[in-house]
Amino acid sequence: MRSFLGLILISMGLFGAEVVQVGDKFKDSTKCKACHTPIVKQWEQSWHAKSHYDSDEYFQKTIDYVARKDNRKSLNTIKIECATCHNPRISVTSTNAEDEALASVGLDKNSAATKALKSDGISEGINCVVCHNIDQIHDELPENKRGMNRVTWMKSGTMTGPYGDAKSPYHKVEPRDFMDKNPNQLCFVCHANDKSEDGHSFVNMQSEFKSNGKQCVDCHMGARTQGVAATLRLSNGQAHTRMVRNHGFTGGHIEAMWQDALGVDVKKGKQTLEITLSNPQPHAIPSGFGSREILIEAQYASGGKVVKIEALSLTSKYLSKRDKPTIPHLAVKTISSVSIPALSSKTFVLPMPTGAESVNIVVSYRLVNDEVRELLDLKDPIWSKKMVIKKLNLKL
Repeated sequence: MRSFLGLILISMGLFGAEVVQVGDKFKDSTKCKACHTPIVKQWEQSWHAKSHYDSDEYFQKTIDYVARKDNRKSLNTIKIECATCHNPRISVTSTNAEDEALASVGLDKNSAATKALKSDGISEGINCVVCHNIDQIHDELPENKRGMNRVTWMKSGTMTGPYGDAKSPYHKVEPRDFMDKNPNQLCFVCHANDKSEDGHSFVNMQSEFKSNGKQCVDCHMGARTQGVAATLRLSNGQAHTRMVRNHGFTGGHIEAMWQDALGVDVKKGKQTLEITLSNPQPHAIPSGFGSREILIEAQYASGGKVVKIEALSLTSKYLSKRDKPTIPHLAVKTISSVSIPALSSKTFVLPMPTGAESVNIVVSYRLVNDEVRELLDLKDPIWSKKMVIKKLNLKL
């Protein structure tokens, strides 16, 4: 046993994972903040800034759940696989049999993988140097090559952006179309197809996307407004005013995002309500990480008193290889998937109790459905919060 472990430790000393070089001058946002204060402050409030294991409860508990249920891989290996998108500037990009052997006997505390995962350089998740240090995006690669596997990085010290005339005394600047003319290409580096540990595709936002003239950034970064990208003063003593987008990356966790996001039309039948949801957005709703949910709730009343409540959940549910309910990342099968496709509509029918005089209808959105929230034991109220899309009152 000792000789076996000794061989493992020797081979680990020779371990040479692909290392992504980022100079200390550029690896964290505090360096960027000196010249790009407004943008960095916006980014600090975004979920991109919280994509690290230590900062996102859903991400953390998903990884822990996978590690408990799937004994083929160590916790470190799963973290590094997920880092492909969540921490793409990690210095160790894969593990091997020696890593797994060390982890199985608890001797991986000083391994290259453990040190990389604890590095301050990745603690900010998707920070400035993730997006603004990409040289090329390789769409010719198969769709399973995502995140760090789909891009080529610039040399440390060269940043990419949307402006052809940008200059800085601190780093080189080069324009790229994916920062301006084709921003969807940059978003779909990561926000594209998600597959489980067993290769089951549980969502593919890129394939479901239907252009209606909108780019991802039009909703998630907002319209360009006049502002300052860099606070460096020019020869006239003023900073360069430009048309810039917000870097808060507004998403499904922001309640205001959902107000009137879907059209809602209600028709009364003899003993039913027909509720039609229309989706004007370029991607399906719900979409995202597979456990998102739209709730339709109807509260019937008679004589001023509630007589019946009916509810319908539009979400996806999954089975594990043991035919038990599971999280999308361990699924081998999707057993139900209900969403409104992009630029389309669907009609749902709810029963109407006899004698009801009126009905209050609330259509809302939740980040995580009841099943997955319970499986992961998520505590933060954000995961169960109902974000109202539309409220209607109808006399019957």
